[in-house]
Amino acid sequence: MFEKEYDVIVVGGGHAGSEAAASAANMGSKTLLITMNLQNIAQMSCNPAMGGIAKGQIVREIDALGGYSGIISDKSAIQFKMLNKSKGPAMWSPRVQSDRMRFAEEWRMMLEQTKNLDFYQEMVSGILIEGDRIVGVRTSLGLEVRGKTVVLTNGTFLNGLIHIGEKQFGGGRAGERAAHGITKELVDLGFESGRMKTGTPPRVDGRSLDFSKMIVQPGDQNPEKFSYLKSTQPLKEQRDCHMSHTSQEVHDMLKEGFDRSPMFNGSIKSIGPRYCPSIEDKINRFADKSSHQLFVEPEGWNTVEYYINGFSTSLPEDVQFKALRKVKGFENVKFFRPGYAIEYDYFPPTQLKHTLETKIISGLFFAGQINGTTGYEEAASQGLMAGINAHLKVREKEAFILKRNEAYIGVLIDDLITKGTEEPYRMFTSRAEYRTLLRQDNADFRLTPMAHKIGLASDERLRLMEDKKEKSDAFVQFFKDTSVIPEVINPILERNNSTPVKQSDKLFKSFSRPNISMDDMLDVEDVSLFVKSNNLDHEVLQQTEVQVKYAGYIAKEKNNADKLNRLEGIRIPDNFDYTKLKSLSFEAREKLSSIRPVSLSQASRISGVSPNDISVMLVFMGR
Repeated sequence: MFEKEYDVIVVGGGHAGSEAAASAANMGSKTLLITMNLQNIAQMSCNPAMGGIAKGQIVREIDALGGYSGIISDKSAIQFKMLNKSKGPAMWSPRVQSDRMRFAEEWRMMLEQTKNLDFYQEMVSGILIEGDRIVGVRTSLGLEVRGKTVVLTNGTFLNGLIHIGEKQFGGGRAGERAAHGITKELVDLGFESGRMKTGTPPRVDGRSLDFSKMIVQPGDQNPEKFSYLKSTQPLKEQRDCHMSHTSQEVHDMLKEGFDRSPMFNGSIKSIGPRYCPSIEDKINRFADKSSHQLFVEPEGWNTVEYYINGFSTSLPEDVQFKALRKVKGFENVKFFRPGYAIEYDYFPPTQLKHTLETKIISGLFFAGQINGTTGYEEAASQGLMAGINAHLKVREKEAFILKRNEAYIGVLIDDLITKGTEEPYRMFTSRAEYRTLLRQDNADFRLTPMAHKIGLASDERLRLMEDKKEKSDAFVQFFKDTSVIPEVINPILERNNSTPVKQSDKLFKSFSRPNISMDDMLDVEDVSLFVKSNNLDHEVLQQTEVQVKYAGYIAKEKNNADKLNRLEGIRIPDNFDYTKLKSLSFEAREKLSSIRPVSLSQASRISGVSPNDISVMLVFMGR
């Protein structure tokens, strides 16, 4: 039934598995994607949206590397917003509301059109090991499929347990069975496992809602898109979202069910995502607040199903229903299905290398929620990197690892490997110390040349990136070289309450002022002529504006990143014996021996390793 031996076997067809299969196959590995239900590839199990704060940067990085998430998000979008536009560009984060059914369909179609990729529908119940290396997987039917590498992307399916009030039943998500067998095998091999929890809100019938009582949440007037490729286009039409609020009456009704809540009666013992709490958790933690926002999000262009963002819950279904009917606009609401919580197995990611390969079993990779993360974007980026590194391992080529100053993906993986996580990990801009360098607008500059070099990003991607860079660099230089007289620039400065100039000066200096925008500069005839004669598009204008206005901040962060990379260059031998360094603290010896960092830079980021411990190691290594 199968190839004699695959290069890469990917287990699980969610966001991580789909990106892993696509990247490995596109790089030339003979790949098998095996999943429990081929009808649910890349299913949006929770909210129908991609991107958001820091997550939008990750989607653009996936696209710049040659992944599929950005393209598919553009093709299935029903609304686009650039979040945080009132802040600096390091904080700008693209987000799309997606058509849930079209999103999964587009993923399926793109994967089916990917060369070197086979599919098989069945549960994987175990892995095949010879010595300390993976050699394949075993299915629930007893079939054995051989593979040189295996990427596990099991999501919430490993021993998944769904909670609705006092009711419990096994499942990976609503309507789908849990996966059993793999956890026990991995634990028997010496892996440490744990349990985590996540939740989802009820889905409701939009025909039963009164949107006139809600606040309209439209998309951007001039929507952008995720993918740097020209094959997708910005939205010409968009669907509105809406916002409503809970009230004290709603909270009081929800509290009536707290004694039957698995969150409070001890049924759920695992930890849920701190930054996406359930409605009962919000009421409990923020008792002083009498109201919380609810975002009413359409699930697609044509469906009447709506997702109630902000009302994630595992309370009994009757309590959910009665309380939601007290929310403005929901007085006559009808449920498609109630919200629920799900507990599942994960494996602390400190057991992985930066390639996402496990330290115990050679050729075995973990990606996505199995590593303790939450979110489609975080999962997809791990899948992409695991697929890349599985391919490179088969070809015996150098691993592909992104540094913290090169990508949010690098920050994400380094955080997981170095610090681990005891609660579902979610990416935020605040986690990236070099976020001015890691903007959503320059992900192609940062990552496309790297991805092209390893054979993932296409020639077309590289050409588009080089053209954009050449044009934006030339435009920045134009501002540095071109002078402007007071009579031309002062009217623009004065209308923006900026101090007029008394003599001619370079355009760069005027443009650098915080309250002067590109739109203002386009009123200068020389600037307008340059834009028209060079056919500069919105992306080039945006890139140029950031480069001019934030030149000082960017230079400072590059300098700091260079300092970090000097520590990154000091490698720690694979079998380094930390017990020999008696000057290290006991905690440092314990953590370093367990995590086994590959560089002093990584060692310095481990919780419990002090600057003094790093100094001891520097001395020992002759630095």
